[in-house]
Amino acid sequence: MFDKKVIIILFLAVGFSLTSFIRSQPSKDNKVDDAFSFNTIENKENGVVVLELFTSQGCSSCPPADILLEKAKNEYPENVFALSYHVDYWDYIGWADPFSNKNFTVKQSKYNRKLGYRGNYTPELVVNGKEHLVGSNRAKVESAINKYAAKASPNRLMSQQLDRVADKVNFNYKIEGATKGKIIRAVLLLNERTTEVKRGENSHRTLKNSNIVVAEKYLELGDNSVVGSITIPKIVKKDEKLILMLLVENDNAGITGAVKAAI
Repeated sequence: MFDKKVIIILFLAVGFSLTSFIRSQPSKDNKVDDAFSFNTIENKENGVVVLELFTSQGCSSCPPADILLEKAKNEYPENVFALSYHVDYWDYIGWADPFSNKNFTVKQSKYNRKLGYRGNYTPELVVNGKEHLVGSNRAKVESAINKYAAKASPNRLMSQQLDRVADKVNFNYKIEGATKGKIIRAVLLLNERTTEVKRGENSHRTLKNSNIVVAEKYLELGDNSVVGSITIPKIVKKDEKLILMLLVENDNAGITGAVKAAI
């Protein structure tokens, strides 16, 4: 039989390791004013700005970042490519996020190792694969949008074919610019969904998520073109709108081009 002191020590050790792994970064007042809007982009280069938000419905600090991501998406429809990756490390705190995926947690960890940040946190926003910031910080998000929109993107993608057949989205895109050492990330996003959270830190709240990543895959580049398909997962309902994004990545996970289309 275990000694009671040993059991208590083991319990505290497990609790400490869990809380040290899961971190959240709250905004100043943990909300975003619905009337707020970004300023106009200060440049005319129209470079692509890819915003990858690592979030969770189980994190009380995440809803402001979710709102901010949607506003950036709506106010900069040409420049901003918004992606919402739902991580799984909050699922054990009372609410299992229906969109969470352990692969997205792995993706976040890879980004943070590359960017020199120890551990993961939510809401984390990675911009063009090159820097990270707290996703609910409006001033920093706006500054990052202006920064990368001011830089011409090395690659440009043009659709040759895009169609949906049963549970698959087929595509064929031509790519301009240097492609040596680069790959394509194909991402399928659910335009939006509202969820009634029944447990956890956001218990009894109704949350709206936008541009939710539901599937992704990496593809090799052909002769300045990419041809492929991506499967629509069963979590997507029949009448829900989808978005396809293709992102060009260099060998250091930096994003050099992007395109998006409603399905």
